[in-house]
Amino acid sequence: MKSTKKKSYGSLIAGLVLVVALAVVFMRGDQLKELVHTIDEGAPLLLVLAVAFQLAKYLAQAASFTWCFKCVDAKLPFATNLRLVFQTFFMDTAVPSFNISGTSVVIEVASRHGIEPGRSTGAALLRQISISAGFVIVMLLGFAILLVRGELEVGWLILGIIAVVIVGVMVAAMALAAMKPKLVLKVAAPFLHVADRVLARLHKKPIDERAKQLVDTYAQSAKHMVGNKGAIAAELGLNVLANIFEILCFASVGLAFGVHGLTTAICVYVVATLAATISPIPQGVGVVEAASLVAFTLFGVHQAAGMAVIMVYRAIIFWLPFLIGALLMQIDARHHKPDANVGANAGTTQSGSTEAAA
Repeated sequence: MKSTKKKSYGSLIAGLVLVVALAVVFMRGDQLKELVHTIDEGAPLLLVLAVAFQLAKYLAQAASFTWCFKCVDAKLPFATNLRLVFQTFFMDTAVPSFNISGTSVVIEVASRHGIEPGRSTGAALLRQISISAGFVIVMLLGFAILLVRGELEVGWLILGIIAVVIVGVMVAAMALAAMKPKLVLKVAAPFLHVADRVLARLHKKPIDERAKQLVDTYAQSAKHMVGNKGAIAAELGLNVLANIFEILCFASVGLAFGVHGLTTAICVYVVATLAATISPIPQGVGVVEAASLVAFTLFGVHQAAGMAVIMVYRAIIFWLPFLIGALLMQIDARHHKPDANVGANAGTTQSGSTEAAA
């Protein structure tokens, strides 16, 4: 009886994942139709190379996930980390929540491997920061090359400063949560109070205690991170490598459609990535395309060529991981029942897990 109920629950979640995936596909179906015609115009070998570079990026990100967990004295299999790369991408796109929905998947999967929520939250947040930091490092390297070549204009320099500020704020917020958990809870108290009132109307348990446990365990995991500087450096290096693979993917797509020039590749890539990062729309759908097209125009690239490049590039970096993530979420939902008490259990195993890790 219990297994039947679990199977039905899993089938329901799998069905919901499929509905969300199909909804996104149908809403952006016009792009897919245009994409089929656009690909015919590009150089096939260069497009295959672009896909290969992007797949290499996902392998690097999976490896960085491994080191993120090492930073909090935990471990997940590489295959699981690779699945998480696609699953978190899908969830952050399908359920807009400033990457919280993707983090919840990490916590749930990690809990199946005996990793407490505080540690897995720390690993997930470290990964988010490192992805952005890796992008900034690659951007600065690219801008340094342009500066040496005398091709870096003031406007692009300002854009780079904005990117550095955004990542700096994210790092500062993460550090604050680790060093001053009580202050974080004090700031969050009004929002938690409102959430508790809403949950009470829905006959659900309040979340303020769970939030306190989660912040406390995250603060504990942060202490482990400080002592694992080598693991943090390795993890950051892998995210730098991941961003290099992605810019090579972008450059390969550009070459496939006759768009040449190092300056163009670096600057438009920065615009596309920043647009996806700061856009209120998940993964910057629509916003990235518009911003990139404007950037291409500034470099004198013909509108048709620019549109072809950005459409194919977005197909590789958006549709590929999104659809793979949807498939993996479906498979996962059929085999595992999500643990609704992950947050509630955050503090119950803290001391035992900490001792075991030590």
